Amino acid sequence: MKSNFKTIGLLFLAAISLVSCNDNDDNQQMPATAAEFANIREAALNKITQEFTIAAEDGATTLTSENGVKITINGNCLTKDGNPVTGDVKIEYVEIFEKGNMLVTNKPTMGIMPDGKRNLLISGGEFFIKATQNGKELATTCNISLIVPASLTDGIDNAMTLWKGIIDDEGNLAWADARNAEGNNGKGGVQAEGNNYYVSFGNFGWTNVDKFYSDPRPKTTILVDAPEGYDNTNSAIYLSYDGEGTNALAKLDTYTAEGLFSEHYGQIPVGLACHIIFATEDNGNWRYAIKGVTVQANDVFTFTLAETTVGTEAQLVAAINAIQ
Repeated sequence: MKSNFKTIGLLFLAAISLVSCNDNDDNQQMPATAAEFANIREAALNKITQEFTIAAEDGATTLTSENGVKITINGNCLTKDGNPVTGDVKIEYVEIFEKGNMLVTNKPTMGIMPDGKRNLLISGGEFFIKATQNGKELATTCNISLIVPASLTDGIDNAMTLWKGIIDDEGNLAWADARNAEGNNGKGGVQAEGNNYYVSFGNFGWTNVDKFYSDPRPKTTILVDAPEGYDNTNSAIYLSYDGEGTNALAKLDTYTAEGLFSEHYGQIPVGLACHIIFATEDNGNWRYAIKGVTVQANDVFTFTLAETTVGTEAQLVAAINAIQ
């Protein structure tokens, strides 16, 4: 009898121990590493990268993207190490029109202002083009042209101009005005006619059709605290401005000594209705949270792990695009 009581007691203690371990496992979510977060973003970009092959000697060749954008590249103008190219050339092409894909690929619409500060851009499309031959990147001596259907960009906006993407050492993208310093290039290679944007530019890489977001209200800076264990290496904070549709996404692109995400340029309108988005990686999926807020001066917002959910890339993209 005593032996039976002892056995039952040991089983009871083991059960308590097992439950305790499981509870601890549930409460101790292991944050993503910086590499895991970078990899899931790269996978998202690779998924929407389109590939074409052209023959350099064919001269001007027009390609049509999955969304109907027409891309014209003159093979006679392609060079490798300064020398003309012949033979087959691989073209890699990316087009982004919605903020869901902007988020998962880390390609927000943040424009560099004349004073070096950054402000939200309203996008008429983000584009990336790269030409290679046998793995070697090529250059061009002629302009590349795009015809972008306005049906992809919420219609025509004559204020749109050309922007060039600049990627820093951490892989973050910002947009610089592609017009020259004197302003002699007008819209920098963007013309709106009929139901299309006609875009022309002279370099491979990232290009954007954009205009600055404008709001007359007083501006402020906000801070956001991510869940415990997450910082600017393994997570990101984005802002979706309500009422701007799906073609604009801001990012809190600085990180303070106190461990808070910040938009330290003071460009967020007081009274702005927006959604703050926390995003990171979780075992090959996305862990994220979306919080609707109305901004007041010097607000500090906090995300907890309990507020997050885990989903696929498609689920996250759909959730972001649904924010209006």
